Amino acid sequence: MSLLVGICGGSGSGKTTLAERVRADLGPERTALLSFDTYYKDQSHLTYEERCNLNFDHPDTLDFELFLEHLDALAAGHPVDLPVYDFSTHARVADRTVRLDPHPIVVVEGILLFAFAEVAERLHLRVYRECPQHIRYARRLQRDTTERGRTADSVEAQFTATVAPMHDRYVVPSAARAHLVYRHGELELDEIARQVEREIDERLGSISPIDLRPEPLVRPR
Repeated sequence: MSLLVGICGGSGSGKTTLAERVRADLGPERTALLSFDTYYKDQSHLTYEERCNLNFDHPDTLDFELFLEHLDALAAGHPVDLPVYDFSTHARVADRTVRLDPHPIVVVEGILLFAFAEVAERLHLRVYRECPQHIRYARRLQRDTTERGRTADSVEAQFTATVAPMHDRYVVPSAARAHLVYRHGELELDEIARQVEREIDERLGSISPIDLRPEPLVRPR
């Protein structure tokens, strides 16, 4: 079985940077990296203009069922075939997948990772990165214009219309499900990574495979 480690936070909060750092420190032979962004639903049945107007920061745009299926398979030691999503067209690449093999540790990262109770309760360690909005926006603007072919105006419009309000509605409350919360500027990345890696090692060293199951979450009324 695999230890599932979730790293969550708003867009531009540094969650992906932390996830990649932890994987690099622990070694790719021990650690796999899985992004929730891979599981956006295919929208190829819509026109490009219709796709551009979708609210991609709402949980309904994610293929929650397939993600759960893959988490359970990886945790049980089975490989999965990941969908390939094209952010420039807002659609999956047809007839193409990427094989991800199981590892002793699977680091999972995503904006809405803790918003789904069924996902969060499968994660043996849950880490949340908190970051001010102006910093998250600046990072997202840089990423989307350089890596995803977006214009600055479209990035700003989307951030105002959906990213910021959905962050407040879904992402911020989900921090209550985290075991560890790191606020921007309180610790350097090196120290955060060391603390997370110590938590991972403690969990790996203190439980047997048969007990490698996350505790159920208490759902709010």
